Order: sequence, then structure tokens, then C-alpha cells
Amino acid sequence: MYTYTHHRKVAYHETDKMGITHHANYVKFLEEARVGYLESIGLPFQLFESRGVTSPVVGIQIEYRHPSTFGDELLIAVVVTKYTGVRYEVAYEITQASDGAQVAVASSKHCFLAESKVVSLKKACPDLHETFSRRIAEA
Repeated sequence: MYTYTHHRKVAYHETDKMGITHHANYVKFLEEARVGYLESIGLPFQLFESRGVTSPVVGIQIEYRHPSTFGDELLIAVVVTKYTGVRYEVAYEITQASDGAQVAVASSKHCFLAESKVVSLKKACPDLHETFSRRIAEA
């Protein structure tokens, strides 16, 4: 499976009063990483949207393991673990760039929509389905 690594530095405004990255910001970090993953396989969000297809989050799970703080450089490893043509699941591992400490593990679930209805990407956009299927399988 193809794995993409997204690099991210924690901004000051993303921390709480204790100086730790606020838990809600990790959802944003995952979204940035997923968008980067799609761009890296040649399927930027704009391409889906120009074809009338969106890919909303339908579920998310995050397990926090080690805090991060202002200025920390994070590495977010992203891999698509399941793809049915209608839905896909993504796994994430967030680590500290400095020492490899595991900050969090997460997963998200997504579907494809066109005109507010769940669709099969294979039927709605066969070329995007083919690219998506081929690229997520690459080692």
C-alpha cells in the first residue's frame, strides 16, 4: 500500500493554556494530511469537485498517545486501508520528527457524494476510480 508522509509544524494558536496542542486541532491535521495524500497520487480535491464529486468525513477516531507543543514538527503517515469504490478508510500515525515519539494514531471513514447522494466512484468517474485504485495499491 502507498504511504504518504505529511510534515506539519504546530503553531502557537493551536496550543491550549498548558502549552499542549489542543485535541481538536488534530482533526484539522488529519484533513491536511489526507488532502496532501490525494494530491500526491494525482487526485487533488479540486479534481473531484470539478467533476461534481465530494468526499466528506463520515467517521473519525483518534487515540492520543503523547502530547505535542508549539514548534514541534510532526510527521503524519497516511495510508488508505480500505476502498470499495463507494467508501474508503484512511489510517494515520502522527509522530514527532525529532525523536519518533508516537503522538497519536487515528482513522477516518469517507464516502463519495454527487448531487448530495452517495455514489460509486467507479460509476460516476471511472477514470478517477482507476487512478485511486491503482495508486493506493502501489508499494
